[in-house]
Amino acid sequence: MDGKMASLFKAMSDENRLKILRLLLSGERCGCTLIDQLPISQPTLSYHLKWLTKVGLTRSYKEGTWNKHEVNKETLDALIDYLIQLRDTEETQCSL
Repeated sequence: MDGKMASLFKAMSDENRLKILRLLLSGERCGCTLIDQLPISQPTLSYHLKWLTKVGLTRSYKEGTWNKHEVNKETLDALIDYLIQLRDTEETQCSL
């Protein structure tokens, strides 16, 4: 589980990927509508979308000639649960 979470945090450590996630949280979109709202090139957008899909933060599917992208909220929920468990871990003191 820690390896999966590390991959998610790594994916979210990029400012452009966070911007893409924020845009997709308002609803599914194709890359052509995302690119107009980001200061990056189309190849860079494709790279980031592949990253987000690879780690499971987004899903994509083909609709006609368009590739649609959406946030995978189950993965976001798992990330939130992980952070809550991390926060609530009992402190133990090391006795020497």
